[in-house]
Amino acid sequence: MVYKNFKLNCSVRIILIAITMLLTFFSVFNLGFSVTPILLGLITILQISSMLQYIQKTNRYLTTFLESIRYSDFSRSFKIEGLGSAYDELQIAFNHVIEDFQKIRTEREEHYHYLQNVIQHIGISLIAFRKDGHVEMMNNSAKKLFQKNRLNNIKELKKYSEGLVRTLKELKPGKRKLVQVSDENIILQLAIYSTEFKLSNRTIKLVSIQNIQSELEEQEMAAWQKLISVLTHEIMNSITPIASLSATVNDLLKDIDTTDNIPQEIDDEIVIDIRNSLTTIHKRSTGLIRFVESYRNLTKIPKPEFEIIPAKNIFTNVKLLMEEELHKSNISCKRSIIPETLEVTADQQQIEQVLLNLIKNSQHALEGQENGKIELNAFLDKRGKVAIQVVDNGPGILEDVIDKIFIPFFTTKANGSGIGLSLSRQIMRFHGGTITANSEPNVKTEFTLKF
Repeated sequence: MVYKNFKLNCSVRIILIAITMLLTFFSVFNLGFSVTPILLGLITILQISSMLQYIQKTNRYLTTFLESIRYSDFSRSFKIEGLGSAYDELQIAFNHVIEDFQKIRTEREEHYHYLQNVIQHIGISLIAFRKDGHVEMMNNSAKKLFQKNRLNNIKELKKYSEGLVRTLKELKPGKRKLVQVSDENIILQLAIYSTEFKLSNRTIKLVSIQNIQSELEEQEMAAWQKLISVLTHEIMNSITPIASLSATVNDLLKDIDTTDNIPQEIDDEIVIDIRNSLTTIHKRSTGLIRFVESYRNLTKIPKPEFEIIPAKNIFTNVKLLMEEELHKSNISCKRSIIPETLEVTADQQQIEQVLLNLIKNSQHALEGQENGKIELNAFLDKRGKVAIQVVDNGPGILEDVIDKIFIPFFTTKANGSGIGLSLSRQIMRFHGGTITANSEPNVKTEFTLKF
């Protein structure tokens, strides 16, 4: 509508200029007037000048409006004067655009302050810096962690640890690393995570730094307590009968006088008791030695030799080894691989050993149960990681036990050693993966390996 009015206004002005010029030529050549053409010529010049001013005034408003947008100057409003009612709509449109930009700018500033408050109050230390190390942002948690109110370049952190600065610079986006830092005899265990993005023509690296020393100490203490509990239980089970039987043998022999060098007869019953006691002492001592040897085995797992293996090959080998035993126990075993071409980077022998341990555990859990089933599943989880599961429909694992099953020597079996799942967890850690257990009693129990 504004454009149409502008076009009409310009057209009328051009027509009037044309008419005035025609009248000027007509009065000169046909009527022979001398003064009238001069007046008409002046009127023509005034009309042309007015038209140019009209167009220039419009251009000035447009220029001012565009410059306001360019320089984000939304403090003024536009009032177009002297151009007639045809430009009322243009004036309204200008002001609406300015109001919209003011609203967008206000919202953007509110979001900026909101994010700034979140960043400054979050409990994890955040530092954003360029490739040259120039720091663009450091939140309050980072200031408290490093006891610095201002950090211009991450090189200034060398006094804490050169390894820390090197890690901050070299850590690839999406990777994590643990760095130990000593600060005035205080040990800090810093978990560092890195990401990277581009801002204008600058590459910015954003790292999150969290001191997890206290959490590690708590976990370490809890692990030691659990381990000591199991160790003391096993050792006491062996030492108590050894001490008791040693005292019994001593009591049986104390009445025998060996000071007079006179041979004495020993009652057959006493000999039998002594022999039985010594046999029991030997068995318990041997058992204790085996226990210690098992403990040593946990620290002697060889490093994995990685190769790319089809999951299908792993399942085939494991099923061949266990098929006969499972058939005798009347347990069916099914496998599922999605996609069928799924591959995993691992040490094949070690992973097969882990799966054999898990299948044997499932087999023992399904003893005497009708319709026993074991499933082997391989798939990609929602994060794109390879996962392998062993699932059975046995009685399950109690809630108060499931968090202890990976502790060395903890077992619920009468003849179990308690190191199978511990070894499996160690192997998965060497693979950079995890093993977890989930159980719903009398429905299913599943162990999941993630790589």
